[in-house]
Amino acid sequence: MAIDKEVHAVVRTRASGKTLALRVLFALVLIGIASGAYVYWKNSQRFETTDDAQVDGEIYSISSRVSGHAIEVPVEDEQFVKAGDVLMRLDPKDYQVAVEKARADLADSIAGFQSSRTDVPITSVTTISTLAGARSARADASAALSGAEQQLGGARARLATAQANVRVAEANYSKAAADLKRYQMLVDKDEISKQVYDQASAEADAARATLDAQKAQVIEAQQNISAAEKAVEQARARVEQSDATVQSAMTGPQQVKVTEAKAQAAAAKVEQQKAALAQAELNLEYTTLVAPVSGVIARKTLEVGNNVSPGQQLMAIIPLEGVWITANFKETQLRNMKVGQPVTITVDAYDRQYTGKILRIAGASGARMSLLPPENATGNYVKVVQRIPVRIALDPGQNQDHLLRPGMSVEPSVRVE
Repeated sequence: MAIDKEVHAVVRTRASGKTLALRVLFALVLIGIASGAYVYWKNSQRFETTDDAQVDGEIYSISSRVSGHAIEVPVEDEQFVKAGDVLMRLDPKDYQVAVEKARADLADSIAGFQSSRTDVPITSVTTISTLAGARSARADASAALSGAEQQLGGARARLATAQANVRVAEANYSKAAADLKRYQMLVDKDEISKQVYDQASAEADAARATLDAQKAQVIEAQQNISAAEKAVEQARARVEQSDATVQSAMTGPQQVKVTEAKAQAAAAKVEQQKAALAQAELNLEYTTLVAPVSGVIARKTLEVGNNVSPGQQLMAIIPLEGVWITANFKETQLRNMKVGQPVTITVDAYDRQYTGKILRIAGASGARMSLLPPENATGNYVKVVQRIPVRIALDPGQNQDHLLRPGMSVEPSVRVE
């Protein structure tokens, strides 16, 4: 019995020791779990993470600046091209003709401008010479008018003298004729000699001849007056013509200005034609479409033989350089987030991590910037945690192998402490 008691005591002692050991082990496990949870919680307070993130990049939409018929398309979808590589060629014939026409129009405009520019000094000299000649002709016409008027006055004076001489001759002839009649009666009565009668008859004939001569002088004087009046009229007409020429010549400065304006218009036309030629040459260059950047071809919709219109989207180029991360964090995660904080990015497609930093934080939530933003003033408002886009830039050298492509899913982790 004593032995059994001892055995039972030993068994109870061993059982108590195991129970104590289990309790200690359980306590240690609980302490370890609590410590791990605390450490995890503490670390989680230092990072903000989201799975609503993707790789972003530029997408260059390629379109033609001119219309035409595609004769060469040397690229395909998913093909990598370098900046300057030919993407498409249009039929250039129409544009080559346009260039030749623009060059011909420019040559014609230059010729017209040179002619107009030469006309300016010629017009200036001509107007000065014409004005001087017109003034000289005006002086000559005035002198001729004065001389004609003087001749008219002299002719009128001679007419008056001739008319007075006619009256004297008529008086003398009347007296001689009357004396002849009286001498005729006396001769018939033999009261005077025949010689006296003949003398009286001769005096009467002389008076008659003198009268006829004086009348002829009156007619001549009248003809001279008519000629002088015509000369005066002609001289006045020349004076009036000279005055008109002087007035026309005095518009010389205005004519010079008009010629200068024509020259300026011709110069402007030359510049216009130069611009038209430059545009035609540009359009000819635009028939060859080259890649603006290096990247991968996507969304190609163009084939040889297609007609192309300006602005028509033909393909897209996605550059593999300069990609970034767009992460949509909850608004509650932005409390301690700042520009410049370091970021670790895990990419779903690759078993590696990238590093970067916060570059910018959007000015509005994604919902607010959507095509149809939510209307909260309807009375059925339900509070939803909003997400704010955050742009993360990769550190230099992180994407040298160009494995990151726009649209890839990533998980960024921002260190906020």
